[in-house]
Amino acid sequence: MADISIRDVRKAYGKDEVVHGVSLDIRNGEFVVILGPSGCGKSTLLRMIAGLEAITSGEIAIAGKVVNELEPRHRGCAMVFQNYALYPHMSVADNIGYALKVAGMNKADRLEKVTRVAGSVGLGEFLDRKPGQLSGGQRQRVAMARAIIREPKVFLFDEPLSNLDAKLRTQMRHEIRRIHNRIKATSVFVTHDQHEGMTLADRMVIMNKGTIEQVGTPEDVYLHPASTYVAGFIGSPAMNFLSGRITEAQRAVLIDGGARLAITPEAARGHDGLRVQVGLRPEQIGLAQPGQPGMTAAFDFAEELGSARLYHFLHDGQPVTVHSDQKVDFTVGQDVTLAIPEASVHLFDATTTRSLTADTALQARAAARLHVA
Repeated sequence: MADISIRDVRKAYGKDEVVHGVSLDIRNGEFVVILGPSGCGKSTLLRMIAGLEAITSGEIAIAGKVVNELEPRHRGCAMVFQNYALYPHMSVADNIGYALKVAGMNKADRLEKVTRVAGSVGLGEFLDRKPGQLSGGQRQRVAMARAIIREPKVFLFDEPLSNLDAKLRTQMRHEIRRIHNRIKATSVFVTHDQHEGMTLADRMVIMNKGTIEQVGTPEDVYLHPASTYVAGFIGSPAMNFLSGRITEAQRAVLIDGGARLAITPEAARGHDGLRVQVGLRPEQIGLAQPGQPGMTAAFDFAEELGSARLYHFLHDGQPVTVHSDQKVDFTVGQDVTLAIPEASVHLFDATTTRSLTADTALQARAAARLHVA
């Protein structure tokens, strides 16, 4: 096992810089998910850790040793690719044990280890088959077994589940987490899928255009997004955004169109008159009871989810989505009052897009965890 230290790492192709001075510490035995859309630099960063891409500047250390100039095979990393990268002419057993064969391990010891590792990922009965005879999920298991058998210090996953259907992705997420819990290796997993990030990660790294927007536990990133970018990227359905301005005297934010939402004293303090983007999670908005205060919006349409509904409203032309297990039949254009607790209101500076409240909330959560510990 090993920790990973990334210091001011940059990557440029000619004059085009795609990773801009990234710094990150990954702890020994931690499962970190690097999350972001296509083109944000996440796979490039992973490939630089692996040694498959040269670093333009900066430093990467694994287990305390700077590896900038080390060949990939000497870094102690095993990588699982999106396209499996299996040898089609070899059997499952030979694919899994290939690294051991190259290293000179005798056939009997190699077969014993291959059989044990294959069994741990549910491939015991497929050892004589070729990759072309396997399903996508089984081929991905072969790729994982090939990585596990090397007993690496670090596991690197480059969108390994992208080619699988939804059911298989869920099964493989569970399998990857079980394997990590069992072998305790440091794992770095790259994906554009927020569900993979939320369910797998000890910590998530949210990337945007070659930089890190936020690092934190899945819970912290979800509850306290550091920017509108993070807030809009994490959460399904996506966070609602409304324009408004803060009035400190009223301890409120005035939404364009006339609504007034109460906010916490900490959010209002020192921000009087500031233009903001107001973030509201769909699942934290309620359908108000008669006489209950809230924000009025016109009903547009609803989506049936079985156990819940997605209600779509318009407030002064701005869309608002509500996720609720209440089943109410509204008519198009009907005014509905939405209940919005003050603690659920996220405020982002309209100019910088950075959160006004996330840092304070995260500090309070960290202090509470320390106190409990």
